[in-house]
Amino acid sequence: MLSSIALRSALKSTSVVLRECGVLSRLKGTCASLPLKHRTSTSVITGPSHSNNETVLTGIGSFTIQPVRNYTRAIRKKKPVMQSQLSDLPPTMLKMEYAAVPIAQTADDLVKRLLTLELASHREKLRLKTEQLIAKVRRDEADRSSTEVKVAILTSKIRNYQEHLHKHTKDKANKRWMLMAIDRRKKLLKHLRVTRYDAFEHVCQQLGITYTFPPEYYRHATRRWLAKKALCIKVFKEVQKQKLEQRKKIKQAPLPKLAEPAKTAATGTQ
Repeated sequence: MLSSIALRSALKSTSVVLRECGVLSRLKGTCASLPLKHRTSTSVITGPSHSNNETVLTGIGSFTIQPVRNYTRAIRKKKPVMQSQLSDLPPTMLKMEYAAVPIAQTADDLVKRLLTLELASHREKLRLKTEQLIAKVRRDEADRSSTEVKVAILTSKIRNYQEHLHKHTKDKANKRWMLMAIDRRKKLLKHLRVTRYDAFEHVCQQLGITYTFPPEYYRHATRRWLAKKALCIKVFKEVQKQKLEQRKKIKQAPLPKLAEPAKTAATGTQ
């Protein structure tokens, strides 16, 4: 038992030594330690060829390493720069909570930088832009819940989502929220168009919204649906042809004679 274990370990160690010798022989270009029958399957590196990227291996099993091919990458098209809805807000403009404070106008330059939009966050700028859009379409100063105000708030959110998705195209959550906001705004505009058309035109003009009429029929065109539709159209045309032939037969059929009822009426009078 012990002798068999020792024999196995000896065989494993010799195989490892032979492998290492083969690797070293390829690196150094010599294989003197191996017998001839082991050298037949090895190759010797003679050195680089005339080209920089090509190395020739000579020996009994000589072969050539192909040069590395550096394929050119496809040029990525630059995305068009999308203009932000906050670009028209000047950095010297005061924040919304400090606009009505008279001391903020005469404050120090360092304090004024803190009170203006120069160091403001994106959320503060977006809130100020939303208030500007609301001021364009609201009915009065205290109006915060009318249809026009809701459309203005949704418009500000939709444009913010569009700017974000232009930079981060794989953000599925924001894309879903944007589509939900678009559907909500579409319903509000449809209701406003039916009830108060003048207010609808005013809102679209002030907010820069292009209203497109929705299609009458929504359906995803699949192959099964297209085949079913084609079959229904074919059956409808065949039925129309059969009805047309029946009408022609009715028109060509002779009218029934009315002479016999007239005779019976004459005999009755006599």
